[in-house]
Amino acid sequence: MNIYVGNLSFDASDDDLRNAFSSHGMVESTSVIRDKFTGRSRGFGFVVMPNDDEARAAIAAVNGQSIAGREVRVNEARPKEAGGGGGGGGRGGDRGGGGDRGPRRDRGDRPSRY
Repeated sequence: MNIYVGNLSFDASDDDLRNAFSSHGMVESTSVIRDKFTGRSRGFGFVVMPNDDEARAAIAAVNGQSIAGREVRVNEARPKEAGGGGGGGGRGGDRGGGGDRGPRRDRGDRPSRY
């Protein structure tokens, strides 16, 4: 089972996750998600436990506990959304129109279009 661990300290490591969950069963892998440009933790991670019963027990036991000095939120990870996310997309919602902003100011170095 893939387990989501949120509200992680920016100092938390993969080993911190492994230590928190391994007392509740076998841990297949751990990963603290990091920013690809800065390498800094993004404040969440994942733990994979092959036994679902052990994973559920670990979720119940670790949720609300402190890892690397911060109380974490733990639950079963949801599957990735189709299409992968990425990029901010369009401007959603009604953001209000620009309306009439008045005449364009002449910048002096080129002729005004108005």
